[in-house]
Amino acid sequence: MTDLFDSLKLGDLVIPNRIIMAPLTRMRSRQPGNVPYALNAEYYAQRAGAGLIISEATQISPQGQGYPGTPGIHSAEQVEGWKVVTQAVQARGGRIFLQLWHVGRISHSSLQPDGQRPVAPSALTPSGKTFTADWQQVDFETPRALEAAEIKAILTDYRHACEKAKLAGFDGVEVHGANGYLLDQFLQDGSNKRDDIYGGSIENRARLLLEVVDIATEIWGKGRVGVRLSPYGTFNDMSDSDPVALFTHVLQQLDRRQIAYVHVIEPRATGAGGGEAINAEAPSTAALFCGSFSGTFISAGGYTPESAKAALAVGNADAIAFGRYYISNPDLAERIAKGAPLTPYHRATFYGGDEKGYTDYPFLSEAAA
Repeated sequence: MTDLFDSLKLGDLVIPNRIIMAPLTRMRSRQPGNVPYALNAEYYAQRAGAGLIISEATQISPQGQGYPGTPGIHSAEQVEGWKVVTQAVQARGGRIFLQLWHVGRISHSSLQPDGQRPVAPSALTPSGKTFTADWQQVDFETPRALEAAEIKAILTDYRHACEKAKLAGFDGVEVHGANGYLLDQFLQDGSNKRDDIYGGSIENRARLLLEVVDIATEIWGKGRVGVRLSPYGTFNDMSDSDPVALFTHVLQQLDRRQIAYVHVIEPRATGAGGGEAINAEAPSTAALFCGSFSGTFISAGGYTPESAKAALAVGNADAIAFGRYYISNPDLAERIAKGAPLTPYHRATFYGGDEKGYTDYPFLSEAAA
């Protein structure tokens, strides 16, 4: 029976356990410039006991930014900032992938270059609220549909981001194709109404994601690339008329590319950090889709240590990603190994701020002292 503390071959890496730190947007990069710095390095290094750390979502370009305070990977200063992070994690024996991010329509003109409207596959306004550059919550704006030439420019941005991630010392990259951001907007027909080669059929809607993955594997090698997906996810006003057919196709295409892993979010925790609600009636994407990808299958979304062990035991996943519990338990793997209680997290300190609710959660050794 597979155990959370069995080692795992993850592409070119062998990781010491199957407890993954999920990407967690914390909005604490140094300003101006969205630059990672010493506080971020301490936060990640504290969590180096994870089998793999996946960084917070990181914008590939100024256009890709959707929230204030999120880090980028498109300037020389950002690369130098991320070097501080990767060196700190690796010095403690950890491994860290960078998550590559373009938010598409989930942005606001105040965050966009020259105050332009956000971009998307189609000019459809998502329901809900977004952040402005000065942290105010407002209704989403209607995005502008991308022209074909602009899509080529975004692919170039992904290429440059992959190259800069390598310069910054990461162990690999994860392509963010989930949670209603740009690549997911192209995938799902609720947000993609295009009639060109990037719209219409499932094959066309999957084209942009797969082009990005091909760029990433060209630069990193297939064993250093992962992809995150969210079938049935409704976060950021997402929907598709046939998610089983869509995501089966996507996973089969990723399987052919022999990438290091896929990272699939369970829809029971569709809020992506926005709330505590768990939808017990939602389908299990791990059970539905794990057979479509023969490589390492990471499952994420609302797991407890107990449910994580159960998922591995029945073979629905090869590793489990934890998000919120990794916020409040920097030594989560050790706590699970020892059956120790988990520190509760404080939602009010999830986004923005300083060390409070970020690097000041106690380690097990401190709690016992």
